[in-house]
Amino acid sequence: MLPYLDTVARRYPPVIVWSLIVLNALVFLYQNSLPEWALERFVFDYALVPSRFFGDLRLVAPSDWTPFISNMFLHGGWLHLILNMWTLWIFGPAVEDRLGPIRFLVFYLVCGVAAGLAHALASPTSVVPALGASGAIAGVIGCYARMFPSARLIVMVPVLFLPLFFEVRAISFALLWFVMQIVPGIFSIGQIDSGGIAWWAHIGGFVVGWLITPLVRRSSAAYRRYYRDEGVYGFLPDGRREGGRGPWM
Repeated sequence: MLPYLDTVARRYPPVIVWSLIVLNALVFLYQNSLPEWALERFVFDYALVPSRFFGDLRLVAPSDWTPFISNMFLHGGWLHLILNMWTLWIFGPAVEDRLGPIRFLVFYLVCGVAAGLAHALASPTSVVPALGASGAIAGVIGCYARMFPSARLIVMVPVLFLPLFFEVRAISFALLWFVMQIVPGIFSIGQIDSGGIAWWAHIGGFVVGWLITPLVRRSSAAYRRYYRDEGVYGFLPDGRREGGRGPWM
């Protein structure tokens, strides 16, 4: 289930979202330019290896806390990069618009660090490098769903080779996505040294993003409320369909 379009109005260009996408792409191109031996060393140094902090590797290959930041700018392949940046492009602009660029950047990094800690604590002896922006982006999804629960998302569901498009509420998408992380996350606890998806990074990033949203959202004194006619595509500014009740931003 891939988000394709959202309906939340925004007033300002998402300069931090654009910058993050460009930075992630440049770092990935640099990764691809490295010979195999140098790439392995680069990933070991800058991706998140939980055992270097909480396991046996801390005795022979300790690390500072840099990987908790740097890992969220590394990716394991083109598909990994494209899916993460696409998701950031869908959810990030509306969140950045309501938080402001500086708060959004801090929020993004905090969620990424929380995601890394959740993964490392769930798999403290793992020697498999964890990398990718998905934990930080999970926080953005949580923030989006909390601020715009009734916003409509157009999602694409591939059925064989035929893409089907559906309209869903943001809160429904977020809850379904979260359940899809929780279930395999629980089963992955006993497989701490296996590779694959860092489910607990997604869970940790989402939960922190959801919880701190009221603390980082700009107040109405710093951000003028939207008028009804500032919505897009026949939707209210918070992404709800025209005719919906309640306040909007």
